[in-house]
Amino acid sequence: MSEYILSCCSTADLSKEYFESRNIHYICFHYMLGDKSYPDDLGQSVPFDEFYARMAAGEMTKTSQVNVDEFVAYFEGFLKEGKDILHVSLSSGLSGSVNSARIAAEELTEKYPDRKIYVVDSLGASSGYGLLMDKLADLRDEGKTLEEVRDFAEANRLKLHHWFFSTDLTFYVRGGRVSKAAGWFGTALKICPLLNMDDEGHLIPRQKIRGKKAVIQQIVKEMENHAQGGHDYNGKCFISMSACYDDARAVADLVEEKFPHLNGKVMINNIGTTIGSHTGPGTVALFFWGDERTH
Repeated sequence: MSEYILSCCSTADLSKEYFESRNIHYICFHYMLGDKSYPDDLGQSVPFDEFYARMAAGEMTKTSQVNVDEFVAYFEGFLKEGKDILHVSLSSGLSGSVNSARIAAEELTEKYPDRKIYVVDSLGASSGYGLLMDKLADLRDEGKTLEEVRDFAEANRLKLHHWFFSTDLTFYVRGGRVSKAAGWFGTALKICPLLNMDDEGHLIPRQKIRGKKAVIQQIVKEMENHAQGGHDYNGKCFISMSACYDDARAVADLVEEKFPHLNGKVMINNIGTTIGSHTGPGTVALFFWGDERTH
């Protein structure tokens, strides 16, 4: 077994089974659905189909990040076992969780001076953040040291591309990301916004595309433009989606057609309840290794 722990937040949006198969530990964010609080535990407390159906029916959602005390308790369990820790956080452009993790790490370093705790900002989200964790698990399994894996994460995190589109603007309007007027016109004209993550880990609108078929074509075109090696790309490709599997499958089929040298099939995951609380149903996200994000 590894002498250090590879850790992330539940917002990396991989399945519980996948995290366990790769020996990646995770700490859960929290969310409110209606008047009840739940851990963002990868669909264990509330299955994803139920979560998105309840959102669509009008139940309100609210999310909260992991606080310092929770990080202290989580990290300390590993430190007591004599393990060092590399924790990679959800993007600081979306959440302050990285700061909570760093404060907890500083507190515990004083208490456990012989142990190491490194906290890295992923500058990513959802299964793009998950794709970074998957690569770090590969490096750990190859025998790379804690510091080597940390250094790789910091040097390569901006080479992970995150592209998103949504066919339902309801929750973008509700969250204030789209104005009511723009949301009304966008819905009437079947506008699907295409967004990506910039170099500071913020989610940025890039294009307004009319029609689902066109946006599916364009999101794969962005992969053609940016993927390492172009059509010879031989890395992994992850997709995450919120209650719109057929749309995600259409993207995956097109990716597999355009990129015949992929490392395995495209893996489709669920957008988890933390990020999904803000997107609502109808969002598809595409993740791959590419050129460095510079803006």
